[in-house]
Amino acid sequence: MGKLEGKVAVVTGGNSGIGLATAKRFVEEGAHVVITGRREKELKEAAAFIGRNVTTVTGDVTRLEDLDRLYAVVKEKHGHIDVLFANAGWGEVVPLEAATEAHFDKTFDLNVKGLFFTAQKALSLFKDGGSIILNSSVANVLGVPTFTVYAASKAAVRSFARGWTMELKDRNIRVNTVSPGPIETPALENAGLTPEQAKRAADQFVSQVPLGRRGKPEEIAAAVVFLASDESSYITGVDLAVDGGMAQV
Repeated sequence: MGKLEGKVAVVTGGNSGIGLATAKRFVEEGAHVVITGRREKELKEAAAFIGRNVTTVTGDVTRLEDLDRLYAVVKEKHGHIDVLFANAGWGEVVPLEAATEAHFDKTFDLNVKGLFFTAQKALSLFKDGGSIILNSSVANVLGVPTFTVYAASKAAVRSFARGWTMELKDRNIRVNTVSPGPIETPALENAGLTPEQAKRAADQFVSQVPLGRRGKPEEIAAAVVFLASDESSYITGVDLAVDGGMAQV
């Protein structure tokens, strides 16, 4: 028996990186998983990688009609949700003096608005006693130059977990955040850095990590499985840092 045997889990941004590693681990632990992402080709490749017990729904979490379509598929196929990993997010390196309204809006639309409505629209399908895990970042407690809009958006995610813990306590739905440190994903390249700049940034991050390396997506997935499972049944409202000690010392 896996830790999530027979559970129904939804993972946003499940087509790559942390989301994909977590969706695969959920299935290995016995769950049926619905993953969503904006790129259909990557979603199909992700489903092939996961191999079984996975449904894909192409969509953008910043579009409320796409979220409605996601949950319509979940309702039709499974009827309920036990676990939500609200993982979809984005960041871009922009100094304060160069930040534009478009940069601000794009970051908050995905990391804050999209995550908010991802959780809100899931509630009608959620079983009492379920688990919601929000993907934040160690940036929510660190001062990270040129990454301040991203950091603020992730601090909002942390705040959601606190408030929703209290709002959903009567349904025994636990809400927690996981806060990764530097992880081996394409995130730095996607943040607008060249390969050379991304390597320098990664090396700089590693110099701040007591364990002396970047983490792997599978290491975040293991933490999310813990928060999704009954092994964390007395844990709610926490921010679990999986950061090699980066923000802890």
